[in-house]
Amino acid sequence: MKVWKLIRQLSNQIVMLVINIILYTFKGIQYLFSLPSLIYKQIKLILKGSNVVIKESLTALLICAVGDLFAGIILGNMTFFLETYPGLMVIIPGAIGMRGNIFGSFGSRLSTHLHIGTLSPKFEKSEILTENILSSIILTMFLSIILAIIANIVCFIFKFKCIDIFEMVLILFIAGLISTGIMLPITMFISLKSYENGWDPDNITTPLIAAFGDFFTLPSIIISVILVSFFTKVYLIKIALFIVVILIGVAGLVYGFKHKGNIKQIVKQSTPVLIICSVLGAFAGGVLNDSLTTLLNNQSLLTLVPLFSGEGGGIVSILGARLSSGLHAGLIEPSLRPKEHTIENFTIIIALAIIMYPIIAFMAESSTIAFGGVGVGYSNIIAISFISGLALILIMIFVVFYISSISYKRGFDPDNIVIPLSTSLTDSISTLILISVTLVILGVVV
Repeated sequence: MKVWKLIRQLSNQIVMLVINIILYTFKGIQYLFSLPSLIYKQIKLILKGSNVVIKESLTALLICAVGDLFAGIILGNMTFFLETYPGLMVIIPGAIGMRGNIFGSFGSRLSTHLHIGTLSPKFEKSEILTENILSSIILTMFLSIILAIIANIVCFIFKFKCIDIFEMVLILFIAGLISTGIMLPITMFISLKSYENGWDPDNITTPLIAAFGDFFTLPSIIISVILVSFFTKVYLIKIALFIVVILIGVAGLVYGFKHKGNIKQIVKQSTPVLIICSVLGAFAGGVLNDSLTTLLNNQSLLTLVPLFSGEGGGIVSILGARLSSGLHAGLIEPSLRPKEHTIENFTIIIALAIIMYPIIAFMAESSTIAFGGVGVGYSNIIAISFISGLALILIMIFVVFYISSISYKRGFDPDNIVIPLSTSLTDSISTLILISVTLVILGVVV
């Protein structure tokens, strides 16, 4: 009797276990099927409260795309300069990135001061504005020299043909001065006027500045190349100009480090970061230079390079600026785990990427065909841009978040660190991802 009782109890338990497993399995399946709907509702809820952010950011990114398109068209038609002056492709990503880094940070600092009320949106003389202008000029002069030296080293290591160090320094220094004369007033105008008219500078300043930087950097390099080739026909004149440029760059850096105001903080915190950015930019240029034949044979890809890099930098810089302002305002905690406000920003950034990357691919292919160039086909270039862009943004949102949190926790101003470092990482990673995905897709197609 006891045996039968035990068997019956065991049978009942087995039956209940099977029923529970079935019920939990059914609930699990039901939950899995409802998960897309829950995710959609959550994303819709987040985006509902972020319509203004997306509208402002999309407007800025579309303008940015137009600026980058012109830069792409210029690059796509720079075959003569790229072939006549070997090594130019190595400095182009770094030069474009440096312009965006220095003036993107300038714009971000102005945005932070506007948000916390220490800067008026009126065009009037102020100590904060003066210090930021001088810091940007000092950083441009010194980092132009550093980028030229690093690019020359990259060419030597990878055995690329390259113009001599004297010419490269002069080209980048003069190009830096030309673009700085244009970028300083543009950056101030965008930052101050956007805030004055009720727009959030964090959503529009950095991508617009990046677009203008991309647009003016390449023409300034071309003008600089022409000027340097004209003035350096005599070797002694070339050496003399080189020495003068080095002395100016070093003197500017020494002045920045010895200044007692905000200039010292900006230059001191920005210089090491921007040197790292120059290394990353030169590395990105090296990757492009190594794939130069593929790019020259597929002109739409060459046109896509500034568009892809510019949009990536623009989207990432929006995130960096928003996180920086959030940290300063106390809306975001400098923790190592993304929380509600941070996740909301992540969602916005991914939404912007999904919209923008197919658009810039279409623009690159269309402009190439319009100018009689060789394209790779709309389906190919849209696939290349979308897959590369989504992969890039999914990596960079976490990189930007951790750079922001760690720098803020350690007492550094994220405005001086996050945008230059994250956009430079974006440039180098975007180049690597874009070339890799291009080779895979075109290889599969072929």
